[in-house]
Amino acid sequence: MAKKRLLSGIRPTGSLHIGHYLGVLRNWKKLQNEHECFYFIADWHTLTTKYKDTHELNQNTIEVAKDILASDIDPNKCTLYVQSAIPEVAELHLLLSMVTFQNWVERDPTLKEMVRLLAEDEEKAKEEITYGLLGYPVLQTADILSVLGESVPVGKDQVAHLEMSRDIARRFNHIYKTDLFPEPQHLLTETPSVPGVDGRKMSKSYGNDIKMEDSPEETLKKVKQMITDPARMKKTDPGNVENCQVAYKHYEIFADKNTLETVKKECHSAAIGCMDCKTRLANIMNDYFKSIREKRQSLKNEKEILEILDIGNKRARKTVKETLHKVRDVMKLKNWD
Repeated sequence: MAKKRLLSGIRPTGSLHIGHYLGVLRNWKKLQNEHECFYFIADWHTLTTKYKDTHELNQNTIEVAKDILASDIDPNKCTLYVQSAIPEVAELHLLLSMVTFQNWVERDPTLKEMVRLLAEDEEKAKEEITYGLLGYPVLQTADILSVLGESVPVGKDQVAHLEMSRDIARRFNHIYKTDLFPEPQHLLTETPSVPGVDGRKMSKSYGNDIKMEDSPEETLKKVKQMITDPARMKKTDPGNVENCQVAYKHYEIFADKNTLETVKKECHSAAIGCMDCKTRLANIMNDYFKSIREKRQSLKNEKEILEILDIGNKRARKTVKETLHKVRDVMKLKNWD
């Protein structure tokens, strides 16, 4: 049976944190053995909200590539590329925009999510919406359909995002009486909720993240800042892991069942203080990411990384060019090459 073609991307906003690994890269590693995978670094998507500050974009693309490769994403098993290296995606975005209703874009949950990234004040955020941001959902669809993607790995909270991509594919096929585009389906993946050290969602913009590349010492320092049971005022006070919304949540992600039971007993009986408990947690997390960090440290030659990306870019562009040639055919646009 032929493998299904799958596409997924990640924005290069800087070195990735452990939430990115658990929610995205860990799944990529597994899926590359099960599907024909296209993984891309979404630098154009970054511009939709960060177009004013681009001086670190190229370096951030390299740093994200390091995190991806360190996570055992094998460029021989998948196609790893940079979005802006494939100009045909931009042309497909334009062509798809011709058949996409304005109200589809305005009510799309992806756009609403991107607007929330601009400002906490919703009215102020609306004033910041650019034409590029408004077209974000169509560009996302172009990414998927450019490689004729059949599946897109998402968490449960992102399932609705794909509905518009299916609508656009369906409408295009209907208008031009073709079956060129598949209607991309969601592939539910395990995406654990990873809180930042302050209890909010882990995010670089909040300054509450633990990066994949952090040293053991940096990780320990950040873990010690994690919120624990607020009712434990003294070391001798008994605690409750149910009230430990940050540190224990990380234990649930990284620790085995025996360790979890030990943590519960020691917390409830005040056999261990929160600081010692968090030190143990940091050791567990450092062990988990040890091999990834060591591999990342070995990826110092940026020229080699760019060469890997260039190979993926060429492979992806060949596929996208073939798709665009077919799109132009069904739309009765002359292929000039």
